[in-house]
Amino acid sequence: QVQLVESGGGLVQAGGSLSLSCAASGSSVSAYTMGWFRQAPGKEREFVAVISWMSGSTYYVDSVKGRFTISRDNAKNTVYLQMNSLKPEDKDIYYCAASRRGTVLQTTPDGYAYWGKGTQVTVSS
Repeated sequence: QVQLVESGGGLVQAGGSLSLSCAASGSSVSAYTMGWFRQAPGKEREFVAVISWMSGSTYYVDSVKGRFTISRDNAKNTVYLQMNSLKPEDKDIYYCAASRRGTVLQTTPDGYAYWGKGTQVTVSS
């Protein structure tokens, strides 16, 4: 079992930055793929970014490329999402997820076995 806890959400003005963290515990995630998703009320959960813990390979949804950066800290068992140049449309609840398929950069929610409870990101215009 893997437990994931997100932190770092909050309120920021458009153009500002936030850094989200996802701390993993319970089992080693060194062979996992870690993803960030976001979801607005009444909408489907949307893929944002993914990183392979083993290789460090990353992939992003087009709407955040060049603005968001996903990274990992092996020693802290933590994944980060640095969000710059935030836009009002980035406002959502952001979720961290872990997939056992560590060699595949999963971009759909059904590829992930473990989820955090989410952290709210609000961007004011």
